Amino acid sequence: MTPAEPALKSDPVRVDDADLPDYVREFEQSAAYLPQEQRQLLRRAWAIGAAAHAGQTRKSGEPYITHPVAVAKVLADQGLDVETLIAAILHDTIEDTPLTREGLASEFGQTVAELVDGVTKLDKLQFRDRQEAAAESFRKMLLAMARDLRVILIKLADRLHNMRTLGAQSLEARERIARETLEIYAPIAQRLGMNLIKAELQDLGFQALHPWRHAVIEKRIRTQPVVRRESLVQIEAHLAQRLTKEKLPHRLISRVKSPWSIYTKMRNEHKSFNQVMDVFGFRVVVRSVPDCYHALGVVHAAYKPLDARFRDFIAIPKANGYQSLHTVLFGPYGSPVEVQIRTEEMDLIAERGIAAHWSYKHGGEGPNSAQSRAHSWIASLVESQRSTGSSLEFLENVKVDLFPDEVYLFTPKGDILSLPRNATALDFAYAVHTDVGNRAVAARVDGKLVPLRTKLASGQRVEIITAKSSTPKPQWLEFVVSGKARTSIRQQLKQLEHEDAVQLGHRMLDRALEALETSLDRVPALRLEGYLGENRYPRLEALLADIALGNRMPNQVALALARETPGKPRGRAIDRPRPTEDKILITGAERGVISFANCCLPLPGDEIMGYHTAGKGIVVHRLDCPNVADYRKSPDRWVPIGWDRQVSGDFSAALRIEVDNRPGALAQVAAAIAEAESNIDRVEYLERDANVAVMRFSIEVGDRRHLADVMRKVRRLAVVLGVSRM
Repeated sequence: MTPAEPALKSDPVRVDDADLPDYVREFEQSAAYLPQEQRQLLRRAWAIGAAAHAGQTRKSGEPYITHPVAVAKVLADQGLDVETLIAAILHDTIEDTPLTREGLASEFGQTVAELVDGVTKLDKLQFRDRQEAAAESFRKMLLAMARDLRVILIKLADRLHNMRTLGAQSLEARERIARETLEIYAPIAQRLGMNLIKAELQDLGFQALHPWRHAVIEKRIRTQPVVRRESLVQIEAHLAQRLTKEKLPHRLISRVKSPWSIYTKMRNEHKSFNQVMDVFGFRVVVRSVPDCYHALGVVHAAYKPLDARFRDFIAIPKANGYQSLHTVLFGPYGSPVEVQIRTEEMDLIAERGIAAHWSYKHGGEGPNSAQSRAHSWIASLVESQRSTGSSLEFLENVKVDLFPDEVYLFTPKGDILSLPRNATALDFAYAVHTDVGNRAVAARVDGKLVPLRTKLASGQRVEIITAKSSTPKPQWLEFVVSGKARTSIRQQLKQLEHEDAVQLGHRMLDRALEALETSLDRVPALRLEGYLGENRYPRLEALLADIALGNRMPNQVALALARETPGKPRGRAIDRPRPTEDKILITGAERGVISFANCCLPLPGDEIMGYHTAGKGIVVHRLDCPNVADYRKSPDRWVPIGWDRQVSGDFSAALRIEVDNRPGALAQVAAAIAEAESNIDRVEYLERDANVAVMRFSIEVGDRRHLADVMRKVRRLAVVLGVSRM
């Protein structure tokens, strides 16, 4: 039955039990744990939702209201509170019906209205494409999650029911929705510890994306050899007997891995189905943490454990709050059997994750609970999204953070941080604090000094060494893996580049205006504002940055600004490098807008010139570079530059070194370069025969003097026949 009144009213809607559709009865049975007055609210929410969605149908032909009620049933099965269930029933009303947020707030309270608004997609906004719309919708959902975690629970339940009814969609839509589910929603469910929902999302996504592969694996699981099945029955009986003899109250559950987990293992480890032997496993659920370790001793006494396959997630919980002991036993028929041991509370949290918070009231509120860990994860994502340029970039960073595996690391104070697999010391630095990451110079791992790019392994103790003068380098983006580190580095680099560009652009424009015998201070304010407005620059800084980046020629801007300046004759265009005093002096720190040419690798102390390139800024060449002749043909792009008194940073240089081709020669040269306090970036052989080898060493030095020192030390070696700069 559908109520006739679509509008919200304060008087309760009465619906006889006999008139209730079957789908509502099933939902109310799942929500039977709620008090009577709360169940009445649910029925009212259904009546209002059904009236609002009247006339709307799903692609399967069913009335639309069946979908939100099914979403609410998924959450009722998880034991969620009444506000979440009401919001689930009404989660599409703001978007698809005349009902408003204000109306929902007056009827069911502000919390329900906020939950519904948080889940509502952004279809009413205009986006360039579907991908950007999905990314922006995800960003909004995340901000709502930060206010109330129940938003993501409703969204996951919504996605789960959509996946269960995916058959009504077109093939293209099925593939798109399934891929999005496997890439985003299933990993989020895992990150929030909701393994039951995660497993079903993965299996349904796999079935939709690769129906044939899913069917083949499912059939192979069902038709496992009889010997393997008998083996499992024998192991189950043996374990149950041993645990009972030890007077350990327990539940022993046999389990079968899902087609998706078997498929991913086959794909990741390049194995056939027959080689993926631990398809079956057992879960032992006991009363307390000491009982877990007691049970572990019992199962290890019953069957030998496989070396290096034991994991203690009770002492060090996973990032999503999951706790359990994992061990793999060598079964009687040679098949490995995985056993998980946990308490009743851990079992509930393992299956329901943050949803367990609402249905399980004893404990689970500490710093390691799924709830608090989810809050801290979402808080870090919110911080990340504030710094990210676009929704798509943010979504990519979130995907990076949704790694299925983590490494667990200790701070010097003994706190535990979890990071994605393959995380480096620099990822750890940013996980501690953004400022620590920005100022990091090295790390100590278990007391040993290591570079920031060092990959970390679980259990290591990490301490970050910082320096006030240190700033992020573009190369850092090549080895960080966490979304927070990537976002923070990009934001800081953009800030540094912009500041450098503004300063350099100011100097370039000043110099061009001086050639026209005027200055920026003497340009009338109205003319400057007019020029900025004409060329769509919000501020003068944006124009100066564009000049430095080569997108505007300083001479042309100067001519436009200096025209008609009272009593000032027009200057002539600059067509050659001006005297030294007119040179723009660089310190080497302007890496965002000044780059050093790979063809000649200029160093502090070299005679240099700059070439203005669109989008790249100034590219610095040595004056004796063979390519300079070509650049002389474009005098308007020639920028006279020189080195400042104080030059900082490391600069790339290349040496051509000829050595006796004998064992150990390369090592001797490398040691001499290291002794001269220079880093080697790359070594390659240019020529090689039985007697002589010619190598190119790409190294880092501070200036020409430093390079000369390196060359002197290398020349002294007996194996070296010649050294020259390239």
